[in-house]
Amino acid sequence: MLTATAAGTLLGALWFVPSANATDDHPARTEPSATPTSQVTAQARATTEISSTTGDGTQLADTGSFDTTPYVIGGTMFLTLGAGFVVYSVRRERLGF
Repeated sequence: MLTATAAGTLLGALWFVPSANATDDHPARTEPSATPTSQVTAQARATTEISSTTGDGTQLADTGSFDTTPYVIGGTMFLTLGAGFVVYSVRRERLGF
């Protein structure tokens, strides 16, 4: 019963994961465009104008490295919990409960 509940929970959670379709309705271009489109050119001009007008030297903050310690500890705890369930199941089976 516990396995069925875990499987149902996993399938329910996976229901909300978005799918990534690798197909497209339009065929892919075989040769790249040599000239930039007007939208790309307009975006480049807007970016150049914005970056030249700020001029105060502001930059994005350096946030540092990503702290993975809580994820490692949590993963280790869940792995230990799962191993404990397996040991408990095997023990119950061998003792004939």
